[in-house]
Amino acid sequence: MTVTAERIIPRRTGRDPGGAERAAAEFLSALGLDLTAPGLAETPARMARAYAELLTPRAFDLTTFDNDEGYDELVLARSIPIRSLCEHHLLPFVGVAHVGYLPGGRILGLSKLARVVELFAHGAQVQERLTKQIAGWLDQHLHARGVGVVIEAEHLCMSLRGVQAVGARTVTSTLLGTLRDDGRSRAEFFALAGIGGR
Repeated sequence: MTVTAERIIPRRTGRDPGGAERAAAEFLSALGLDLTAPGLAETPARMARAYAELLTPRAFDLTTFDNDEGYDELVLARSIPIRSLCEHHLLPFVGVAHVGYLPGGRILGLSKLARVVELFAHGAQVQERLTKQIAGWLDQHLHARGVGVVIEAEHLCMSLRGVQAVGARTVTSTLLGTLRDDGRSRAEFFALAGIGGR
């Protein structure tokens, strides 16, 4: 069995932690918060670190293996936790991703499905683009016969402000290859992902 591992190192543009902290202090002060209050004195630094964490995916090794057994059925990881930031308000959206593929000559280490989700979720995003990016990346790196991604998420920009639709979940999907073209494969993916019939 041939095992390959490619180190995936997310691109990071120039970061300025001190500048982010100063900007956070200015922003909070402009909104009327008293940063001399004991509970708020360290908030700009904590805020800068929190956003840096939310915007920075971790590096990982993309490990694939020869599909020696010729496995040709669906591989699916359900309910991968997802958290990202809405690029319009920089408020979080949180939920789950269901990610599957029909193997070709290679299979993927299962934990790597969650790593790929994290790779694209950590950043300023919109859910539609995030769904397509995950599917496209897996398609490009696995050369699978089919790839499917469904994301279900609650957007705090919609539940905490504006319409205040608490509990509303947005569902997006991207299907590629056989999972898009073959009705039975598509139905199996959605059934195993737990989508539909709810």
